[in-house]
Amino acid sequence: MLAAPAVTDAAPSSRWRQSWGLNSAATARAPTSAAFAKLNLQPRAGGHAAIATNLLAGPVQVRLHGQSAALQETPPSPTVLMPYEQRTLLWLPADGGRSQLLLDAFPGDPAARPDNHLYQLPFRSQQVRVSQAFGGRYSHTDAQNLHAVDFPLAESTPVLAARAGKVMQIVENAPDLGCLVRVLHSDGSMALYAHLQAGSLQVRPGQTVETGQALAASGNTGQSTGPHLHFAVQVNTGLALTSLRFRMRSERGELQFARETP
Repeated sequence: MLAAPAVTDAAPSSRWRQSWGLNSAATARAPTSAAFAKLNLQPRAGGHAAIATNLLAGPVQVRLHGQSAALQETPPSPTVLMPYEQRTLLWLPADGGRSQLLLDAFPGDPAARPDNHLYQLPFRSQQVRVSQAFGGRYSHTDAQNLHAVDFPLAESTPVLAARAGKVMQIVENAPDLGCLVRVLHSDGSMALYAHLQAGSLQVRPGQTVETGQALAASGNTGQSTGPHLHFAVQVNTGLALTSLRFRMRSERGELQFARETP
């Protein structure tokens, strides 16, 4: 019986996301802090139970697939795990032959229905600068980041919650986005705050935060060309993570984020 890493044909620009959980491997090893879920194989009478564990303080949708006689007979449907929930997805009989299992994991609940919320600027400033907005040609080209906004900020600038919610995930060093915080909102959407300063996190998973509460400090971590805050509102659209257009206000009124064109 074998549980092997997932193989992806994704372009190099998106492969890092797979490494921190968007298509994470089904392995028995301890996951990195950036993983969304993990798969363990536990011995049971006459076989093994394939048990998925949600590693986040918010819902995660998982899908088990691979090569196995048990999978062909009773393929499990994608399922949503509640915060830190463990669930048996499949039982593998000892005489079922060789198995290769993969676990895909996507944060959020696909049943979420995001509302038209007006977000607050996630830092205090009279002047707001944007280096890359919706459809930015440098890195805002995939579904997860298409409607992200990059705000150039001096390092150590306090980063504030743009909306009240629950801290769903913190990562000290993701391959591309560096230090990040993910906050789950009441409508099921999730705010992503990335490229934060290492060691500056002021919140923990499961903590409730209010609008304007300090989350961390801005930084230049991960694949970043300069100090800035990468902000996006994302939803699970069914085994996929998609960024949404969002509205945001500053002290001078509502901001207008024009979509960049080639």
